[in-house]
Amino acid sequence: MERKKMEREKLGSRLGFILLSAGCAVGLGNIWRFPFIAGQNGGAIFVIIYLIFLVILGIPVMTMEFSVGRASQLSAARSFHALQPEGKKWGAFSYFAMGGNYLLMMFYTTVSGWILAYLYKMITGEFVGLTPDEVGGVFGGHISNTGASIGWMIAICVIGFAVCAIGLRKGVERITKVMMSGLVIFLVVLIVRALTLPGAGEGLAFYLMPNWEAFRDRGLGNVLFDAMGQAFFTLSLGIGSMAIFGSYLDKKHRLLGEAVRVTALDTTIAIGAGLIIFPACFAFGIDPGAGPGLIFVTLPNVFNAMPLGQLWGSIFFIFMVFAALSTVIAVFENIVSFAMDLSGCSRQKATIINAIVVIVLSLPCALSFSVWSNGGFYIWRGDGWVIDVEDFVLSNNLLPLGALVYLAFCVYKAGWGWDKFRAEANEGTSGLKVPNAPALKYYLQFVLPAIMVAVFILGYINIFGS
Repeated sequence: MERKKMEREKLGSRLGFILLSAGCAVGLGNIWRFPFIAGQNGGAIFVIIYLIFLVILGIPVMTMEFSVGRASQLSAARSFHALQPEGKKWGAFSYFAMGGNYLLMMFYTTVSGWILAYLYKMITGEFVGLTPDEVGGVFGGHISNTGASIGWMIAICVIGFAVCAIGLRKGVERITKVMMSGLVIFLVVLIVRALTLPGAGEGLAFYLMPNWEAFRDRGLGNVLFDAMGQAFFTLSLGIGSMAIFGSYLDKKHRLLGEAVRVTALDTTIAIGAGLIIFPACFAFGIDPGAGPGLIFVTLPNVFNAMPLGQLWGSIFFIFMVFAALSTVIAVFENIVSFAMDLSGCSRQKATIINAIVVIVLSLPCALSFSVWSNGGFYIWRGDGWVIDVEDFVLSNNLLPLGALVYLAFCVYKAGWGWDKFRAEANEGTSGLKVPNAPALKYYLQFVLPAIMVAVFILGYINIFGS
């Protein structure tokens, strides 16, 4: 039986498209990962290399995802089916892309729940007067508490899916506009505060001045790998997370220019996060660290040592909640759209069913830090967590391989093809065009795939090598 054809919803404005796409790209990794690896890899040297890789890697693939979505007017669940040549099987990729979005939310909802819980703890003054060891104990106590981990995860799921249920324009677009605007405002406020702290200049120098000693210690190969990985993975390319927003976009603007704008906003926020974290940590003599400990242990200690620390800590965690929820809502919209495109069901039905599914799928991650941990339940080389497996499968496999599929689909005759891709990307009256240059075509057909395969292989070597 043929599915009922529904009229495609559209975003209300170009700004909504840019903020929604950037909201999907801007995530917790921008804030706790980018500043640390920039400082570790030579400061300004790394930032320049990272920006180069954004241009040669991230922007082309993002343009392709936008183009596939807009041309098909469908999510990744059906977009390849609609555009593939007769007799080809590119549509099989849809299950790969859908699985990637579900997998991302299987651990992202738990970590986002921690962020929401910390906003509550900061506002209520739970950290006031605690020693550094006691602050660390708050984090350990929270993630090992089964009820708290599951409860805050469910709260994130309910908030995110409730926004999706309201509708594309009235819910997803309108609320994401508010959150992303607020995120930028809070970012500026926090940067000003961090830069005016006594001794902040040392942290700023560590972050943004060329540090040739750190560069030499890391080695050129490691710096290049870290820069490629950050540029590629920060944009969440390869699982159709960006293609969906292309399907909601009109034909007024060319897509290369839109990809540049989204990437620029994502990068500005990532770089801005470092302007908060490093000056603040160095001002109070605290090691900036890396990963979750930076957000949940290091920075609460910074705020405890800062005048009006509870206020500034609350503003920071509002900023973090907006960053987390903007990604959650954007990916939930992908998931809801998958169900609507596949079955023709209503938005409300797709939202309710998927809310239940995502909560159930997210339970293993939440449990892995509590009852499963206490019971000695490990599933990754004997000493890891469920989140490690889920992040590894997504970041080191689904994202790079999926991006390679989008690239091949858009530049080779066996797929959608170079000419059709260019025609769609260049549709519109304003914005940058994808030129019909032989050198560019050669780069996209041969050089860029080689770079992406190298990133994929180096990722495995980095994890499993001695």
